[in-house]
Parts: sequence; C-alpha cells; structure tokens
Amino acid sequence: MRIGVDPDSDVPPFEQVRSSIAEQITAGELAVGTKLPTVRALASDLGIAANTAAKAYRELEQAGLIETRGRAGTFVSDAGDQAAARAAEAAATYAQITQALGIPKSEALAIVQAALKA
Repeated sequence: MRIGVDPDSDVPPFEQVRSSIAEQITAGELAVGTKLPTVRALASDLGIAANTAAKAYRELEQAGLIETRGRAGTFVSDAGDQAAARAAEAAATYAQITQALGIPKSEALAIVQAALKA
C-alpha cells in the first residue's frame, strides 16, 4: 500500500489518505481481503494524528470499501467487486434501451461520455 500525505496541500490529510486507499481498492491494487495497517500504525507511518487516520478509515468503511473485523483487524471488503458488477449490469441495460430506441452506438457512447463528465 502506498500512501503519501502532503502537509502543504489544500486537501485535508484524512481526505488524502481516504482517497489514496479508495483509488488503490477500486483499481484492484489492494485486493479483496487485504489486511490494512492498524489506525495507530498508519498514523505513525504517515506522521499524522491517530484521529486523522481513524476518520479516513471510518469514511472508507461507510463507503463499504473496507470492513473492520473486531480484533482481527481492518480488511479490504468486496464492495469494489460488487460495484463493478452493478456497473456492468447498468451498462447492459443501457445498451438494450438504446438499441431498442434505435440510437446508434456512436451516439449512445457520446451520451455516456457526456454523463461521465458531468
């Protein structure tokens, strides 16, 4: 796991930690089941307060990206896999609808690209 905190950034440290871990999970760099460092260990490694690391973990847990298993520790959950499956289902439904409406592929893709930019 690679995380850096830039003390000169306008982005709060907890958000830097949260977004870095979230990006690594969604990119598959942190696999489902990967054990994460304890809050104190993470805080110590990054030179931040334990409450800052705890806030990042809380937000990741609320998003379903990580889960705490009591004394066993904190792990990457399978929410990323579920999110990808849900997105694939939505894409398949969208493709069926646009085909039924007679919308050409290029136009359907342009609609999706415009929606992703919004």
